[in-house]
Amino acid sequence: MADAASAAEERESCSVLTWEQVSRLDEVLSTAVPVHGRGNFPTLEVRLRDIVRMVRGRLERKGIAVKDVRLNGSAASHVLVRDAGGLSYKDLDVIFRVALPREADFQVVRDVVLGSLLDFLPEGVNKEKITAVTLKEAYVQKLVKVCTETDRWSLISLSNKEGRNVELKFVDAIRRQFEFSVDSFQIVLDSVLSYYGLAEAPMSRHFHPSVLGESLYGDFGAALGHLRAKLIATKRPEEIRGGGLLKYCHLLARGFRPTDQEEFRALERYMCSRFFIDFPDIGEQQRKLEAYLQSHFVGEEKSKYEYLVILRRVVNESTVCLMGHERRQTLNLISLTALRVLAEQNAIPDASSVTCYYQPAPYVRDLNFSNYYVASCSQSIPTWLPCN
Repeated sequence: MADAASAAEERESCSVLTWEQVSRLDEVLSTAVPVHGRGNFPTLEVRLRDIVRMVRGRLERKGIAVKDVRLNGSAASHVLVRDAGGLSYKDLDVIFRVALPREADFQVVRDVVLGSLLDFLPEGVNKEKITAVTLKEAYVQKLVKVCTETDRWSLISLSNKEGRNVELKFVDAIRRQFEFSVDSFQIVLDSVLSYYGLAEAPMSRHFHPSVLGESLYGDFGAALGHLRAKLIATKRPEEIRGGGLLKYCHLLARGFRPTDQEEFRALERYMCSRFFIDFPDIGEQQRKLEAYLQSHFVGEEKSKYEYLVILRRVVNESTVCLMGHERRQTLNLISLTALRVLAEQNAIPDASSVTCYYQPAPYVRDLNFSNYYVASCSQSIPTWLPCN
């Protein structure tokens, strides 16, 4: 009975893609993405289908078996629903499900990916003198390795100036791979990769591989409905690092709404509590917020301010676990970040209208700040900014 129930759950979480979805997947995999080099290193034109097949083949020749390869994140959502409820995809996230029992296996993965970049260098480049260290410095934006009792995975992110990084993730074990139902989708690429290696004809409505999609949320149909209707839902929020607070406010800023408003009022309090448990220090909160803004708003800088307004409202209304001065510190951090965003967008070009005297929190240690931060605006300061 247990096996039958497990099989039923697996069927519920998976779905075979339609031709329109397979066609979008083919477009994502076949479109060349520039990987920008630092300094004098040339830009590489990389098709996802090519680098994935190359890395997989070399890993298996090195003795690291690949269970399957999956497209993840916003790119997978785009494949399933064009425009994905307004969530234009940025990074191209690919997950290689592998076994990494030894420390040396992480080094093999790193060397295979960096070595594969040599094949994308333009003709005429002397490849013999280019080392793995040089390639890492030139093309890798982020290199992460996680080894704990519950998580064993690594991430290699290849740089793109427009924010569309190629992110190759090698997962042995990981506790949580999604926050909300709309970002829970993964598309298994094995059949498509085999097609590219064997078939000579391009894909068509009448001749294309069967491709499986999965929702880690558990109910594929429900999650797809949430994506189309721009609804927010989640399961087991206690597993989400940071409570999903930053992503939740990002969805609100994009016009998504909770499936159950009353339930999410209580969940917002949980999100805030979990965020401050995972990031208790104001410096950690600042680094987390800055990293989120940097990685999720490339090309969408104008929406940063609205996002910060929503984030501050949620924190202000739903934080119940902090002392008064700690709560004010966090609110001041968000306010100061919002003021800086306005300045970067030239929204406060002169002192023609309003002068706001704002005292920064003690954690601000920037030579550009004196005893008081003075922001002069040509528009009214929103009422939520802590002005004296």
